[in-house]
Amino acid sequence: MNQAPLVRGARRCRGPGPSFPRRVLGAWLVLTTLVLAPSQASADEVVARNGEGIYRRGITGSGAPVEASRESGQRLAGPAVACINCHRRSGLGSKEGRTIMPPVAGRYLFNARSGTEELDLPFVEGARGNQVSYTDETLARAIREGVDSEGRALNYLMPRYALADADLAALTAYLKGLERRKVPGVTQSELHFATIITPDADPVKRRGMLSVLRQFFAERNARQPDPTAQMLTSGKNAFSKMMFKVNRRWELHVWELTGAESTWQEQLERHLAKQPILAVVSGLGGSHWEPVHAFCEKAEVPCILPNVEAPPADADRDFYSLYFSRGVLLEADLIRERLVGAAGARPWGKVRQVYRAGDVGEAGSGALAAMLKRAGITVSQRVLAREDPAASGLADALADLRDDEALVLWLRPTDLEVLPGAPRGAAVYLSGLMGGLERTPLPPAWRREAHVAYPFDLPDARRVRVDFAFGWFRIRQIPVIAEQVQADTYLACGLLSETVKHMVDNFVRDYLVERFEDTLEHRIVTGYYPRLSLATGQRFSSKGGYVVRFPDATGGRVIADSRWTVP
Repeated sequence: MNQAPLVRGARRCRGPGPSFPRRVLGAWLVLTTLVLAPSQASADEVVARNGEGIYRRGITGSGAPVEASRESGQRLAGPAVACINCHRRSGLGSKEGRTIMPPVAGRYLFNARSGTEELDLPFVEGARGNQVSYTDETLARAIREGVDSEGRALNYLMPRYALADADLAALTAYLKGLERRKVPGVTQSELHFATIITPDADPVKRRGMLSVLRQFFAERNARQPDPTAQMLTSGKNAFSKMMFKVNRRWELHVWELTGAESTWQEQLERHLAKQPILAVVSGLGGSHWEPVHAFCEKAEVPCILPNVEAPPADADRDFYSLYFSRGVLLEADLIRERLVGAAGARPWGKVRQVYRAGDVGEAGSGALAAMLKRAGITVSQRVLAREDPAASGLADALADLRDDEALVLWLRPTDLEVLPGAPRGAAVYLSGLMGGLERTPLPPAWRREAHVAYPFDLPDARRVRVDFAFGWFRIRQIPVIAEQVQADTYLACGLLSETVKHMVDNFVRDYLVERFEDTLEHRIVTGYYPRLSLATGQRFSSKGGYVVRFPDATGGRVIADSRWTVP
């Protein structure tokens, strides 16, 4: 096949003639090196960018959509035929039901697979150990004509791509560089993980989270498996003789941030440079988490289920950061469902919100205000000073509350327990995540009127699922001082452990995220949440919640005032 070169050379420079003065010749050579080197680097970058565009977005180097057709004649274009849809970001393939999409990372396509070389190729479901290695020419045939390296027709799901030579060369180069052998944070004997804690994180939750993390890591490392490599056999193909799994020690690094938020990114970069990690597990944020999220995306480090009450609203656009839920942003959606007039609720014309400056309620109230204003509802915001005593300012914020005005409180227990007077008949909604869920310390007069946004399963419904974690804490004498955070941290650790087991020895960060998505989908014990799942383009694994109320003057019993709602 007549194929364009991988990188088109720059227009050839005409060199100096034989009579050129020696000093001028030397200067010319230096100048040529300075001019041509950046040009060559730029050409390589263009090829890499074009290959990535085809693979991830279905866009050619010219910006036009990639065109393809299926065996049936159906024509497709653009994102619908992006390779990432089936072969995933890592290039290590996927599985849908009984259909297995094979890996297309260069090591699997171009590996000779002969003799002892097989042992250096980590196992991936869908890879054929006895497959004839691809060449550039046979890969071009597979992409354009749907014929594999052995001359057989590929699965009907594989489109036939109409790629120009330059685009095909760019895609081939991208596939060859997809999977790197050396993974940061992974050695022959250790896997390195970090947990990140922001300066304004709750100190009680910090102690609770770290007690679970440290115990989980210590217990996992205390197991004494056979010191030799374990052989995991499938019996399906040539890979059955090469699925070696080395038991590695897990190392936990606690990265505690200090100072201003503007310095966190630099601090994290220093931590990562000093100690590379495979992933961030759990973690704890205060009023802000965006700099940590941005760092993980930029450094391409998976961040597995941190304890965050206000994650970035647009996290679904990113890849590496996975969250339990949208936190107070989800609560804002749940409250909006009631205030706008859904399912028989009273459509309020005015809503007042109260929150403390600098706390996560600021994000929740801002999101709710924007949604209500779009629905034609007037919203007023009362902001309490960050450092004032709990009772200070509350009376003023509520003084002129009207009977026909709905009230939304984004407040912590220290504020809620000193609410003055009574709510004067106005509908009252509050953040359960901030207020303490069923333990919210409301005065009796407020307790009778309050409706609580509740982004978890109800206590009775989740009891069996959380009992396993609490039993684990009890046996290991771990004080339960922050129930929900500790249960979530234990769940995150368990999910990570299952994911790593399924990865065998193929420790690639992108693959870790992809395998985690699969693990989450099949998890039965989901702690505080009725169900966890992450589909393509989703980074919040629990999607809904309840609005609950208190049926009794005292106690921790709540009843649902709505069905489980996914806004």
